[in-house]
Amino acid sequence: MSSFSFSNWLVKNKIVFNRANCTSAWGWIKEILLFVNHICHRIILTIAQISLVIMLITVFMNVVLRYCFNSGITWAEEVPRLLVTLFTFLACAIGCRDHMHISVGIVYNRFKEGGKVRKVLDVLSDIAVLLCGIALFYYGIMYIVRLRPGTLPMTGWPTWLQYIPAPIAGFLITFDQILFLLHIVDPKDLLYSEAEVDYAKLVKENEAEAAANGGAK
Repeated sequence: MSSFSFSNWLVKNKIVFNRANCTSAWGWIKEILLFVNHICHRIILTIAQISLVIMLITVFMNVVLRYCFNSGITWAEEVPRLLVTLFTFLACAIGCRDHMHISVGIVYNRFKEGGKVRKVLDVLSDIAVLLCGIALFYYGIMYIVRLRPGTLPMTGWPTWLQYIPAPIAGFLITFDQILFLLHIVDPKDLLYSEAEVDYAKLVKENEAEAAANGGAK
């Protein structure tokens, strides 16, 4: 079994500078922005994972205490609700980063891969997501300011804590889409998923290969 290497972990998670691209000022700016982007998403992924684990443990403990010992944890409903909100909005930002959000490709797939029409549709898609990110960030901040004086009933924490995930997700979505529109981040630079397989294209390639092999015989 190979030992853990921190340098390999950094490379695997793309938290490194590509010195080959740092030959100009713009190259340095791009690499810095990519580095910040990858760091931000590594942080939110860790936060989302921790929040999910804490939520599951808390709910499980509360169920066991309630049904086995006729007891319970007073804050066991409020804290998981906060964590669900946090996890949901962070997952939204994660999905937008790798273009995993729901989309309909019936029109998009009719056009040539790499053609001008697809490029235009990609830009329009990024702009639409950008506007959603800006709205989420702005109205999330406004909601936090409006609810700042209140407190939660069980924990006594400030009410605005439950709305912090909205502007965080909005900022990350906006940041990502700006990098996409400026061609700083390649859409193929996936952090959370693998490249989607185009099965229609794969079938056509297999049929063409089979036809070519049949013709060769």
